[in-house]
Amino acid sequence: MTDRVESFSTDTWTAGVIGLGYVGLPLLVTAVRSGLQAIGFDVSSERVADLSAGRSHVDDVSNEALATAIEAGARFSSDPAILAEADAIFICVPSPLGRNRQPDLSYIEAAADTVARFARSGQLISLESTTYPGTTEDFLVPAVAAAGLTLDDDVWVAFSPERVSPGDEMKTADIPKVVGGVTTRSGDVAEAAYRRLVPSIHRVSSARAAEMSKLLENTYRAVNIGLINEIAQLCHELGIDVWEVVDAAATKPFGFQAFYPGPGVGGHCIPLDPQYLAWRARETNFTTRFIDIAEQVNSRMPVYSADRIAEILNGQGLAVRGTQVLGVGIAYKPDIADDRESASIHVLDVLKERGAHVAVLDPVVGATRIEALGYEPVGPDDDLSRFSIAAVLTDHSDLDYKRLADQVPAVFDARGVYRRLGITAENVEAL
Repeated sequence: MTDRVESFSTDTWTAGVIGLGYVGLPLLVTAVRSGLQAIGFDVSSERVADLSAGRSHVDDVSNEALATAIEAGARFSSDPAILAEADAIFICVPSPLGRNRQPDLSYIEAAADTVARFARSGQLISLESTTYPGTTEDFLVPAVAAAGLTLDDDVWVAFSPERVSPGDEMKTADIPKVVGGVTTRSGDVAEAAYRRLVPSIHRVSSARAAEMSKLLENTYRAVNIGLINEIAQLCHELGIDVWEVVDAAATKPFGFQAFYPGPGVGGHCIPLDPQYLAWRARETNFTTRFIDIAEQVNSRMPVYSADRIAEILNGQGLAVRGTQVLGVGIAYKPDIADDRESASIHVLDVLKERGAHVAVLDPVVGATRIEALGYEPVGPDDDLSRFSIAAVLTDHSDLDYKRLADQVPAVFDARGVYRRLGITAENVEAL
């Protein structure tokens, strides 16, 4: 067989992507932009039909970018047999938590089953889904064997964690890729393939090291967010503005990285990834004390935020029950329509359970999704004076925050947006 390091480095080859969501679709478009052929498989025939028609469901891939990729030969299918045409298969499926916050590996298991049925000699198989250290070896190596293929002779297996941040300007092709093979030879082949996709590679010694690096990235963030959320609560008790404190500490040119408090953590990484690590640690009877404490603090923040809103209402002589509350922003981060694991939703759910009449202002997420979540949508030009309080939970950049404070008697700012924009209003109270 032709040396695969050389052929992945120099030949025009075909990238196959399993899972065409927030990770897989940008990766496929990146492959096309790199001069490669690309095919995508997704179990959703509806999603495949939309993509084939040039309709993107991912904010970071415009319809124009998708159309360009299709014109260059990108194809989509809900038939996994198409993956036999690929020279490298990149697995980009979800890895959520189950009901008891244990890893849900069903999507990765399904992808491994697909590999077992359709992998062929000469392919690189790379997992990108965030998961616990050892997953690539536990699932993909046996899948290769089940396909009748020999590791490092017929196929090569690696892990390279996704580093997608929806809505950020830095795109897939601009972000360094950590790459680790289950063997040294698999790592060599994977590194050669990924160098065709991105300009910067950081090679690690194993798939396990690569898996662990991804969990460290987001556990680091979760722990530091937990710390500042706890500091925010202490500052409130002491009558100190936590936002002023963080800004002051951030002037130190060394030894401090600014993290800011909020109503909780959301999205597809920070609430989930540390739990994968904690779960794996429990299997070895290791206690992850920092992770567990950060989880306790962060998961409590939506309730704490609802309590602060109730406290402000009580100061006006109002109870939560029966009061008109406006939630401002329901996405998990600014300027995107993604509400996965959104802390904003958790805050509003608590207020709704306590009897508040809750409406939502979020032109980015849109009225259809807001209604699907069970809330009344409010437009940015609507009269807001009927609300007793507005809670800024996600700070989208295009909202008129001065108008909000002018029309609503009280504003709870969980994101520090008024300080950041330099808007002074006596009826605004920050987290």
